[in-house]
Amino acid sequence: MLRVAGTIQLKPGGADRIRDAGIAMVTATLAEEGCIDYSFASDLADPDLIRIAEGWADEAALAAHGKSDHMAAFNRAIGAEGIVAADLKLYSAEEVKQLLKI
Repeated sequence: MLRVAGTIQLKPGGADRIRDAGIAMVTATLAEEGCIDYSFASDLADPDLIRIAEGWADEAALAAHGKSDHMAAFNRAIGAEGIVAADLKLYSAEEVKQLLKI
């Protein structure tokens, strides 16, 4: 299993302007083969800081996601808003332990 985690910092007001594109991206991505989970969240202290969390079955699934039409559309949307900074990391998760489930 692979995990992607990180942030994208947009110019002021950018997160509000890409909200619809983000919802479309998450919805389409969750339907992809090999997608375990996929989410965006605005940081509580900075709503234009988008936190990203993804889970993928394998590298092939992640690679296919990167070539998808909805990824291209989302990249155009956030590019138009002006990315101030981005920090995304790929992690290999060999073992998963349940920490909490209610």
